[in-house]
Formats: sequence, structure tokens, C-alpha cells
Amino acid sequence: MQYWARRLEQEIDGVMRIFGGVQQLRGIYNENRNLFEVKENVPRKLVEKVAGDIESLLAKKVRALKRLANAAEKFQKAHHWQDNIREEDIEYYDSKADTEYDDPDGEEIEREKSNSLKLEFTDDTNFKTKVNYSYAAVQIPTDIYKGSTPWRAPNKIDLYDVRRRPWYIQGASSPKDMVIIVDVSGSVSGLTLKLMKTSVYEMLDTLSDDDYVNVASFNEKAKPVSCFKHLVQANIRNKKVFKEDVQGMVAKGTTDYKAGFEYAFDQLQNSNITRANCNKMIMMFTDGGEDRVQDVFEKYNWPNKTVRVFTFSVGQHNYDVTPLQWMACANKGYYFEIPSIGAIRINTQEYLDVLGRPMVLAGNRAKQVQWTNVYQDALGLGLVVTGTLPVFNLTEDSSDRKNQLILGVMGIDVALNDIKRLTPRYNLGANGYIFAIDLNGYVLLHPNLQPQIINFREPVTLDFLDAELEDENKEEIRRSMIDGNDGQRFIKTLIKSLDEQYIDEVFRTYTWAPIKSTNYSLGLVLPPYSTYYIQANLSDQILQVKLPNIKMKDFEYLLPNSFESEGHVFIAPREYCKDLDLSDNNTEFLENFIALMEKVTPDSKQCDNFLLHNLILDTGITQQLVERVWKDQDLNTYSLLAVFAATDGGITRVFPNKAADDWEEEPEPFNASFYRRSLDNRGYIFKPPYRDASYRGLDLENNTIGILVSTAVELSIGGKTLKPAVVGVKLDLEAWAEKFKVLASNRTDRDQLGARRCDPSTSCEMDCEANNKDLICVLIDDGGFLVLSNQEDHWYQVGKFFSEVDANLMSALYNNSFYARKESYDFQSVCAPEAQSNTGAAPRGVFVPTVADLLNLAWWTSAAAWSLFQQFLYGLTYSSWFQTEEVAGDSMEARETSCIMKQTQYYFSTVNATYNAIIDCGNCSRLFHAQRLANTNLLFVVADKPLCSQCEAVKLLQAEDTSDCGRGASFAPSLGVLLSLQLLLLYSSASRHPLPPAACL
Repeated sequence: MQYWARRLEQEIDGVMRIFGGVQQLRGIYNENRNLFEVKENVPRKLVEKVAGDIESLLAKKVRALKRLANAAEKFQKAHHWQDNIREEDIEYYDSKADTEYDDPDGEEIEREKSNSLKLEFTDDTNFKTKVNYSYAAVQIPTDIYKGSTPWRAPNKIDLYDVRRRPWYIQGASSPKDMVIIVDVSGSVSGLTLKLMKTSVYEMLDTLSDDDYVNVASFNEKAKPVSCFKHLVQANIRNKKVFKEDVQGMVAKGTTDYKAGFEYAFDQLQNSNITRANCNKMIMMFTDGGEDRVQDVFEKYNWPNKTVRVFTFSVGQHNYDVTPLQWMACANKGYYFEIPSIGAIRINTQEYLDVLGRPMVLAGNRAKQVQWTNVYQDALGLGLVVTGTLPVFNLTEDSSDRKNQLILGVMGIDVALNDIKRLTPRYNLGANGYIFAIDLNGYVLLHPNLQPQIINFREPVTLDFLDAELEDENKEEIRRSMIDGNDGQRFIKTLIKSLDEQYIDEVFRTYTWAPIKSTNYSLGLVLPPYSTYYIQANLSDQILQVKLPNIKMKDFEYLLPNSFESEGHVFIAPREYCKDLDLSDNNTEFLENFIALMEKVTPDSKQCDNFLLHNLILDTGITQQLVERVWKDQDLNTYSLLAVFAATDGGITRVFPNKAADDWEEEPEPFNASFYRRSLDNRGYIFKPPYRDASYRGLDLENNTIGILVSTAVELSIGGKTLKPAVVGVKLDLEAWAEKFKVLASNRTDRDQLGARRCDPSTSCEMDCEANNKDLICVLIDDGGFLVLSNQEDHWYQVGKFFSEVDANLMSALYNNSFYARKESYDFQSVCAPEAQSNTGAAPRGVFVPTVADLLNLAWWTSAAAWSLFQQFLYGLTYSSWFQTEEVAGDSMEARETSCIMKQTQYYFSTVNATYNAIIDCGNCSRLFHAQRLANTNLLFVVADKPLCSQCEAVKLLQAEDTSDCGRGASFAPSLGVLLSLQLLLLYSSASRHPLPPAACL
């Protein structure tokens, strides 16, 4: 086997030496040494400069924000309240004025606009929409009453409420520790319990990442609704867990307020955990009770009253609410009533006004600009962060007492793209990057910050340790950055490839420093080979491409008419000039680029000289590679489909021109997986076309499959090492599969194919060609993907994870430490939309009264009993009563949702030697040999074909785990089924639950 391995290594090395042109390209760079300089990236200086630039940008925004907030307070203070003012006396621009309504007669009509200004709008590139520079718009949330309007059904329900936006929530209050306790005694079953669950949902939405929360249910005892045993950060992930687990609450037993409040106070007094340690509060949702639990308050909260208590009476009932009012007022809280679904949103956020009072009284001391997490702007600005400042009511009453209300929150947006423009990109190389995190460890900037959901209503909270593959070094770096320190560390770490199929072990230098006067810290990651970079230094005379008498050869090689002889050129879609129109179609982008270059010179002030000069330099250098190496060689002799070169300057040249038709790699080298992996790995990197488990193959005669083989070009200029380019070839799969069988055989040039066959009964050695019916011979890459095989039925499976081809053999390779496994989680994944209805009204819920209700005379005269009777009457009268009403909510259409995906990748362990082992399975046992091929990312494996199918192994998975995505389909039950279910549940509740004590009714 070692002999076969050496033959494979020699063949690969020979082809790459002849066609790759690494040595020749080094010579071309040295010959053109006068056209470029080698510059150095000094990490600490880069971090210091970028941090200063970001600080200046945000400081400018902060000054504007403070001016706006002060002006708003002054205008409000000077305003004289008029009790007799009418809506028609005021003119303003209503942002909902153009909303269309459905007329009962089927005609679309517009809302009345008696008080709405008529404005002219013009396009604005900064806001990416039409704007008016003289007036502001007024957006009134749907659940706030606005005058009298004709009663017509809207075709969309606008659910946008600025008070629910992440920036408003963060700016309206200081950090808080909150414990939500929910009464789940038997008396809250049915509609009341549904209202409570929805109320908890809405309450959680009022919390930001600066807050800490836990949720518990109680009856005779209290217990957490989720796996969290203490307060946890109110981030998206944790709130999602709470919301899912709240859905599982079941009403039973009797009410014991003491159990619920003691649990809540114990949670808030736990000092051994991370928490906000600022405002502390308890939110209790119940349908009512008689106990005031004064002894609990005396023990835990009086006389200092450091914990505020807010009580919510939920549902329509006849219970005395006086005890609930007393609890709230005696503990610096507030009492709210939630009789129906429409009261939930407004009442679950009113507590913020109470928390705002200390801020107003504190005055300027409480006026601190806060910066939000990254989130998706609702008006289409993309990813933004918002600086917020509370706006106070500064009016005073006749006794000179200050008003204690917050008017609102003033915010100012900063688009992430504006911050990114301040960071270097292309001089850092393909694998270098800038990142920034906030005090919670969430990333503000990072190349892996790529949320897949558009119009996502929650903040984009991606932790630094989730953006990268976590290890101890990165944990320490994150902690240092959060603490506001600066530092530098050279580490060995694991990184995930751009296509998320491979893991590489690499060296990186991390440098970080705080961004002064902000909550952010900036970091720079640089691989050793990106310490230096090339900066083209082309003379002005060469760059005068606009003048008719001076021709620029390098520029001419970008023109399509040169592609047939010089190879097809893809240019990276970068912002070379301000007026250059970007396009995803590379041919169109190249046409736009050439058209612009005919109008301006590359040294124009409107162009990025660094990008443009390097592009032109690399165009000429790669063209010389064509002339000196590729044109003189016959690719068919070595079964090659193409040869190629890609550069840091943004050029990808593919030869011959016809090979560009099947070129599927990114035109931006920095976004191409083969390019980035070649820089991080020595030797020749094989990349088969990726095939998932469901791929069934194509007709190889009509569809040629190519395998990329690439390697980085390393230069040493004046003792400075850098990698400015990657070169490679594209192998013809079918031809190289045949060649692979010959190389992995004992056949010499004198042997005739088919003249020999070895088997265990003969004295000659078996090999991969003559014994392809007995032996499986494969080349597998470092990610565990099949590259080549001596089995024809494997050819269409090239590019698949090898466990899909031979699960038994792949498990043996993993168990014998040829491969290591890395599991990680993708917190930005997208799942298919849930099948449940997202329309304005779900199928009608059936309220089931408890036995206590039935035996209570007052219940029969209550609204609940009348509601139940109405359900029965409407169900008999209208067949559509139990069906879903098709009133779509704005932004509530069925769509993909964010979710967490578990990913598993495999990579080579430290085993390099030849290894023989037996896959033990009784009479079905198999012998296999494995050896790494030197200077490649390949593992050469030879194994017996399985003799039987009884030896089954656990299939290793490489794909994402999507088991947590989606839900079961919903259905619309018939009227008879619902009524029968109601009677059944009523009988069941009567047989299982004894009558609770009267004090708990």
C-alpha cells in the first residue's frame, strides 16, 4: 500500500508542478518587483486607529442625540395643555393615512384624511427610502384609540408598536431583575390560563439583554416552568425557552400565594449568580384570592421595600381584587387588570412608567446614552445599532413638584455598514478580519454575523464564542475585552471553513482594545502570512488608460475579446470606484467596470487606488502565467478540465475560456472556500463538489464533474513572507478515477490491462485495479468527503460525506482516530415556517368551567357562564364559528423562522502513519488499511468489500441537525367534535378534582 501511496503522491505533485506554476509565479512577482511595495500590518496600530475612528463616529451621533432630547424636553415644558382641544384642530402626517381598507361592497377605499398633511417625498440614499425633510410622521399603534373611523375590516393589521422595539425597551428603563410567578391553580383553567400564558409572552418581550429573569408557576407549591433554576439573562435564546415551556403549564390544585412569593424572593436574594442587581421586581399573574401574605412581605421586603411587586388580575371573574391591590401598593408596585386579550399588550408594559420615576427624579445622573445590540431596522436600513436617551417630563405642578413620568425615548440609528466602512478589509488578507463586541459579549462586527432572517423583530444577539469555535483562549480574550482591557495573544485554534464543511487547525494573532466612551471593544484577528501585503505602485503614465495614444496592456487583458487566448477573467465585485454599479452577475459587473474605466483614470480621486491598482497589477501577473506556463501545455494529456489562479487583488483567471462555463466558485477570492483553506494549509488541497445525502447523481457522459486541487503561492521578499495568490487545477473525475485505479495497482507500463487477476487463492498481490470487485479503494479528504474511488457506482457519490457511502468503514476510521469530530451550534440558522395558522384569529378556544365554578351560584350569573352559553349558541347557528378568520396580521405571514442548528464537522487527527485494522463483526469482519498522502489533505483507504449486510454501524452525520424545527400541522375540528370534547373534559374535571376549600375560590 505504501508503494501505491507514493505513486499517487508523485503523480499529484508532478501535475501541480507542471500546471500549477507555483515556481513560475514566484519568478513573475520577483521580476515585477518595481511595480509594488510590501507593506506591513501592525496590529496594535490598526486597532488603535479603527477604534478611534469608530469612537469619533459614535461621539458625533451622541452629540446629535443629546441635542434632540434636550429640545424635546424644552418643547414639552413650554407647551400649555389645552383641555378643549379637538383632533380636527391639529394637522399632522399620519403614517397610517394611506392604509387601504376593504369595503363591504368589495371596493377598496382609503381611510379619511381630514387631519393628515399632504407631503411630498423624495428619494434619500442614506435612508434608502422616500423622505420629507420638513415634517415628522406620527405612528399610532393599533391598540391606542384614535378618534372615530368608519367600521371597516382592514386587509392587514398593523402590529408595529415602537414601545416594543429593542431600542425603546432598553432606553425606557434601567437594568432589572424580574421574577414572574403564575397562578396555575384549578380556578384558572380554560380561557384565563390562556390569557396568563399570553401575558407572560408579552411581559418577556418587554425585557432586554440588560435584564435578568425567571418564570415560575405555583399552586400549593412553586416550581420553575423551565430548566432554569435561577435568574438568567433575558436574551432571545433564554426567552424562547421560557415561552415554549410556559405553553406547557396546566391548571390544577389550590392557590397558595405564600409559596409563589417565597420562591420569588429567594430567587432575588440569590447573590451567587450574575444578575442586574439594580431594579428588583415580582410580577404575579392570578385570577384572585383572599390571602395578602403580609407575613412574607414583612420577612423579605419590609421596611426597605427593595423589591417592587406588580399584580395582575387576569380573566373575567367575581373575585375580590382588594388583596391584589394592597399587595402592589404596599410594595411600591402597581395593580393591573387583564380581562381580555386586547388588554394584554398595553398592561404588560405599563410597569415601565413606574420604573421610570426614579430615573426622572435622578435627572441628568440617569441620562446615560445606551447602545443597543445589533438588530434589523423596521424601515429597511438593514442591520443597525441605536443610541438611546430617555426624555423626561420636566413640567411642575402648582406646588413646584416635579412630574415623575418619562415622555419617551430618543434614539439615533447607526447603520452597521457605516461602521464597517471605517475598518480595513482587503489589506488584512482573506482570513484576517476586524470584530467588535459589547459588554454582554455580543458581536457588533464580525464576518460571521450574518442573520438569515429579514425583518427579524428581535435583536441579533450572537455571542463572540458562538461566532467562532470556542476554546479557553477565546474565553479569556472575551473576558478581557468585556472588562475594557487591551491585549494581544498568539494562539492555535480551530476555525470552520466558509462553506461550513471543514475544520482547520490554524495559528492566529488576536489584538484588542476598548473603544473609548462606548460600551464596545474592538479586536483584530490576523494569520501569520497576513502580517505583510502587496500594495501596487503603478506609475501615472501607465494608468492613463483614457488617453487614446497610450495603451495599457494589463487593462486590455480584462476585456472579453482577450479571454479566448488568455483565459476567462472573473473580477471580485468590490467597490473600486464610487460610481461603479455593483452586480451579482460577474459578466455584467465586468461590463460596468470597463465602461467606467473608459471615463475615469484608475488614479482618480473617486476610486480606491489600493483596490484598483492591485487589480490591474494582478491582471498582468496572471496573464504572464498564461503565456509562460498554461499555453504551452496540453491539458487533455493529464485529464485536466481547467487550470486557474486567484489573487488577493481580486482576479480569478480560468484557462481555457470554455472552462468558465462550469466554474462555480465565488468571483470574490476572499469568499471562496478553496482560496481561504489553501492559505491556511500547506500542500495541495482537494475539494470535490459538495453533494448532500439526497443527491442521486447525473449521467457522467453528459455532465463532466471536476475536482479542484489548489495550493497557495508563498513569497519571501526581503525576509518578509506573504501569500498573495492561490493556483490550481481542475481534474476530470471520470478520467482520474481510472488513473487512480492504475496508480493504486501493481501494474507497470509493460503489463496489459485485464491480463491478470489476483485473489486469495493465488500467490500474486491483490490491488485496486485487478481486484476492484473484492477491494474498495478510496481517497477521502480531511472533512470526510469522498474524492476518488475504484468503484464505478461510487463516482456519482463523489463529494458526499463518506458515511453516506460506507457507514461501516467511516465509523472504523473515526473509531481508530483518523478523524476527530467537532460539534458546534449555528445560532443564525433558518428553519421552515411552522404549519400553524398565523391569521388574526385562531380557531375558537373552548372554555371548560371547573367543578368549583359549577357549584358556585355566582358563577352562573358571571360573564364566563354567558360566554360559554354564547359559544354553544353561535356554534349551532354559524358553521364558521369554530373556523379560522382570515384576517392577516402585518408581518405575520407564514415564513421561515430563526432557530438553532447543531453542526458536526470532522477533521484529521494527529495520526499520520500507515494503519491496519479489522472491523470486527464475526463472519462479516473486514480488513482495512489507511494512510495519509503526504503534502495533501487526502486519506488513502483500502478495505475489503463487505461480505454481508449484517454488520451495521451507526451512521456518522455531518449535516445540520434540524430536528428542533417546525411543528405538527394544525387542523380545524368539526363542531360536533368540539362540543363532544367540551362535555368529555367537563366530566373528566368533575371526576378527578375535589372541591377546593372555600377560601381558595
